Amino acid sequence: MFNGFNISASSLTAQRLRMDVISANMANAETTRANLVNGEWQPYRRKMVVMQPNQQNFSSYLNKAMNQSSHPGEGVKVSRITEDRTPFKLMYQPEHPDADADGYVKLPNVDPLREMVDLMSATRSYEANVTTLNATKNMLMKALEIGR
Repeated sequence: MFNGFNISASSLTAQRLRMDVISANMANAETTRANLVNGEWQPYRRKMVVMQPNQQNFSSYLNKAMNQSSHPGEGVKVSRITEDRTPFKLMYQPEHPDADADGYVKLPNVDPLREMVDLMSATRSYEANVTTLNATKNMLMKALEIGR
């Protein structure tokens, strides 16, 4: 009966984390000293949220296949937060304190346009799940009214 609530809640949690990670990416779009690697400062690396279905293991898939039940989904979960391995941007700025011997500064691999598109996608997904949650609540309320 409450499976719809659980699915929406898991997605709301995942999309909220995705928005938080995108916000951190935007906040660090100009950070040239984020990580100390081998005694050398590295720029901030863009982070991405990886989601997967909330089904735990192979046996849950096998049991569903053997019972041949049309069990609805179980929502999503964040499996990990990964770093984008695309190369850093280089900008010629010889007066910058982080410039190399040739005068180039490594800038984060964060593209503000891509982050805004991802943020809009996460926001729309969040809103869609709130709408689904409200629709489920309204259906359950109507079902309770039938008994009066």
